[in-house]
Amino acid sequence: MMGTISRATQQTRIVLLASLAASLVALVSAMSIHRIEARAATPYVAAAPNAPSQPVTFTKDLAPILFHSCAPCHHPGEAAPFSLLTYSDAKTHAHQIAAVTQSRAMPPWLPEPGEFPFADDLRLTREQIATIRAWVDQATPAGDPTDPPAKPEFTEGWQLGKPDVIARAQKPYALPPAGTDSYWNFVFRTPVDRTRWLKAIEIRPGDKRLVHHANVLVDRSETARTQEKQPGAGFGGMELTIESAAFDPDSHFLFWKPGSAPYVEPDGMSLRLDKDIDLVLNTHLQPSGKPETIQPTLGLYFTDKPATLHPILLQLENDRALDIPAGAKDFVVTDDFALPVDVDLLAIYPHAHYLGSDLQALAKFPDGTTKSLIHIARWDLNWQAVFRYAQPVTLQLGTVISMRFTYDNSADNVRNPNHPPQRVLAGNRASDEMAHLWLQVLTRNNPSATSDPRALIQEAMARHRIQQDPDDFAAHYNLAALLQARGAFLPAVEHFSEAVRIRPNDPTANNALGAALLATGRAADSISPLVASLRVRPDYFDAHYNLGNALATQGDFTNALIHFRAAVRLNPDDANAEANLGSALAETGNREEARLHYERALKLNPANELARENLRVLDSPPAPKN
Repeated sequence: MMGTISRATQQTRIVLLASLAASLVALVSAMSIHRIEARAATPYVAAAPNAPSQPVTFTKDLAPILFHSCAPCHHPGEAAPFSLLTYSDAKTHAHQIAAVTQSRAMPPWLPEPGEFPFADDLRLTREQIATIRAWVDQATPAGDPTDPPAKPEFTEGWQLGKPDVIARAQKPYALPPAGTDSYWNFVFRTPVDRTRWLKAIEIRPGDKRLVHHANVLVDRSETARTQEKQPGAGFGGMELTIESAAFDPDSHFLFWKPGSAPYVEPDGMSLRLDKDIDLVLNTHLQPSGKPETIQPTLGLYFTDKPATLHPILLQLENDRALDIPAGAKDFVVTDDFALPVDVDLLAIYPHAHYLGSDLQALAKFPDGTTKSLIHIARWDLNWQAVFRYAQPVTLQLGTVISMRFTYDNSADNVRNPNHPPQRVLAGNRASDEMAHLWLQVLTRNNPSATSDPRALIQEAMARHRIQQDPDDFAAHYNLAALLQARGAFLPAVEHFSEAVRIRPNDPTANNALGAALLATGRAADSISPLVASLRVRPDYFDAHYNLGNALATQGDFTNALIHFRAAVRLNPDDANAEANLGSALAETGNREEARLHYERALKLNPANELARENLRVLDSPPAPKN
């Protein structure tokens, strides 16, 4: 009998970045000056020192403040409604500038000052705010006209220079003139022709008036394109599920919002892009009142320095606790997670919707001390952002990270979407709520560790999520995949079974359960979930491959042949599929055709032992009869 390789394919569904894409929800223009003026009524005034005693002028005092903290958004071509590059610009909006800086509505910077400073802090000092106020009170003097301030230079086009690769969305999206905001996903198919290391990605989403924010997900299994009705057309929706065929938890914040500059990853933290990957741009679009078209481009910048550091994202959330009564002013939602390894915290991203009022993340260290990682005392969904620390924050094994979010569902909340207030639950609509906190961390090397510390974090997170919600599909799936990766097949079967219980028709979960059962020697039991997988996704290569193996293990080579042929048709570059097709053909008497597939397998992979051994058997003279 010609044997076949049993392939327990892992379709590890890594959903961290997909959750990020699903949760970046904001349905009011981030650059609406009318909304900013309304915010000025918020009962908060920055404590300012006495006004400067000397005359304050634009050229000497105001321009340095405006050029540094305001002009990155307030210049032609950006999303801000007016420019602030000249004295005339500043004078025209002088009283408005004083009001919004005094209330700290502008510049948009949410975190309070804390023990761990953030990079690129836009918060104005008390002295700067007082200077602006004094300039207005002194009737906005221009200053010495012979000593004009040096205007900042803003790069037109690509901010980082000409990209190594420019990828353009294949087809534009037609944004309706009115109605609710739109969420559209553009699939950039195979933007690289070989493995490259990405140090930066510049997102040019189209007309910045129409795009509230956008972020990129890396799709290593080409799963997003299956959701397109036509190749390159893209597809709608906030929630994305990206599958990965291997444990690959690298997580980078690839995020754009108005005024943001492209982020260049430090040496050693580049992102690997292979020739068979897609990039998916998830965009939040806002109607303008007339038909518009959006056709974004991505600029890819490469480095010759491979990644030696691999960040991952931790997500704390407790949406199940979001049941906010009408009128509740101080509704608190919490979540706590104990780190199973030492990490360095690089960046943090908190997220809620319009009822969020006070968002805080704390770290309780093993020595009992507690420090604030971020505190946003006046949450504003319009100015959500990824906040990167000026220096990494070391968090030791056993440190408990706590999320504490407070919500205001009273009539006093000027951002409350419901008038009068109504009961609010968790959900993806702007009128729903969310309680999410992401932390980008680097695990610290431990020479004595026997397991990948990133896998330990992912496993701990999955168990934490299941403890919170026993019906969390993604948590069961990912925990099972992690267990299977380290050879714990029996508990992997248990959690894959739970994933299938929660979503009986999910093709990936059914395939994974069948593969895990096959790996434990339960070939007969594996057939049912594999058939169920193909019933939903007939062109699923892995399910055809695994079902072929299951049937061959049962001795049913005639039907195994059907599925191995399908596997080779779907993925003609897979040497194992070619070799197994050859084995099924040999078992059914088609020896010459079997030889062709063995040879094809060896051409694809000269080290394929199954093809080499069975080809040798095929060429051996028949054993003499007794």
